[in-house]
Amino acid sequence: MKVNPCFTILLCLSLSVSLSSAQQKVKTVRQAVKGPTRFKSLNYLYEISGKGTIAGIHNREPNATPAAWTDEVNKTTGKFPGLWSGDFLFQAENIANRQKMIDEAAVQWKKGAIVNIMWHACNPALEQPCGWDKQGVLSKLSNAQWEELLTDGSKINLRWKDMMDEVAGYLQQLKDQKVEVLFRPLHEMNQGVFWWGGRPGKTGTLKLYQLTHDYLTKKKGLDNLIWVWDIQDFGTLANDAVVYNPGTDYWDVAALDIYDDKSGFSQQKYDIMVKAGSNKPIAIGECQKYPTAEILAKQPKWTFFMGWSELVFSHNTIPEINTLIHAPNVITLDQMKGW
Repeated sequence: MKVNPCFTILLCLSLSVSLSSAQQKVKTVRQAVKGPTRFKSLNYLYEISGKGTIAGIHNREPNATPAAWTDEVNKTTGKFPGLWSGDFLFQAENIANRQKMIDEAAVQWKKGAIVNIMWHACNPALEQPCGWDKQGVLSKLSNAQWEELLTDGSKINLRWKDMMDEVAGYLQQLKDQKVEVLFRPLHEMNQGVFWWGGRPGKTGTLKLYQLTHDYLTKKKGLDNLIWVWDIQDFGTLANDAVVYNPGTDYWDVAALDIYDDKSGFSQQKYDIMVKAGSNKPIAIGECQKYPTAEILAKQPKWTFFMGWSELVFSHNTIPEINTLIHAPNVITLDQMKGW
């Protein structure tokens, strides 16, 4: 189809003005840390909501190299992401290197990055360490075992608390260093492949999330945690955002993992999460295909996106990655003052 060159020029100018405006807004709020909560980094998310989106990437195993993918983004684009992410993980070698991951979290915080930590946990009814298989992270609990897990003082319940005690020790180190942590346990709560996921309703996955929140917050006193509630972009998303929601008293940020690349970053998904967010920050918890700057301009309440490690580089071209990271409505570490 032949396009009128005048139309093309006007379209480009319109996009340029839109992104330039977004950039100006980002610059005016990028150093703000005051806000409605006691967390500097969470207040920052409130400030940028609707104005800019932080670029982030997860650093998957091995924990022996906890900044490998952060460094790869810098190598590719000349910029560091504004959000760093790590994982407590489940394999023997990665459990043994949890300290290295925690040390990197402290380093990233001192650099001014948002710190995100998740936990692919082993099944407390089985063995730890474990694998990415049906005897480990991808295993199942019977209904009776699930009920036992939620019953205070039972064998499986106590085992889960022992496992939480292990990670709590590391999170305490970060608290002692005044590091705020976006903590995202039991992620993709509507994802049935994980032992913790796929159980809707009040006694389902959300109940375990509430138990975990209360234990680490009240029992262990970890008041440096910013709780992230996370679901995945299935076709049932509208209902899942209701039946897997543990309640706004239990989370600070609502995140959506977007892996259905056919529907992508649809307006419908965004609208569902804006509604579910209840005026709290929302984010793209994980993705393999990056959003474009144009999508983020149309969906400006995404406060950050977190690409999944190697998948970012297999699902996006180098020019696509560079265009996004250098976009005026995308926030990278060099634009963030620090805490």
